[in-house]
Amino acid sequence: QVQLVESGGGLVQPGGSLTLSCVPSGRVFVTYNMGWFRQAPGKEREFVAAVSQSGTRTSYATSVKGRFTISRGNVKNTVYLQMNNLEPEDTAVYYCSADIATMSSRPDEYRYWGQGTQVTVSP
Repeated sequence: QVQLVESGGGLVQPGGSLTLSCVPSGRVFVTYNMGWFRQAPGKEREFVAAVSQSGTRTSYATSVKGRFTISRGNVKNTVYLQMNNLEPEDTAVYYCSADIATMSSRPDEYRYWGQGTQVTVSP
């Protein structure tokens, strides 16, 4: 069982930046593919970005490409999401996810999830 803990959310003005972090709780012996998803009120959970186990492959949703960067940390299964030029449409709860077999854009293919961190973009 992998427990993931997100942090770094908050309130930011349009055009601002935030960096989200996701760290595993406890000792983890397996390296997972890691993903970020988000869910706005009344909407389905949507893919944001994913990174492979090795960190050499990344993928992004079209809506965030060029503005967000996903990266792995030095600690096993730590992952970051650097978000620049934030827009009000980025407002959502952001979730970290992990799976050994996939870096899919489909949330139902990820086995492990964090509790989420709120990001609000507003003047």
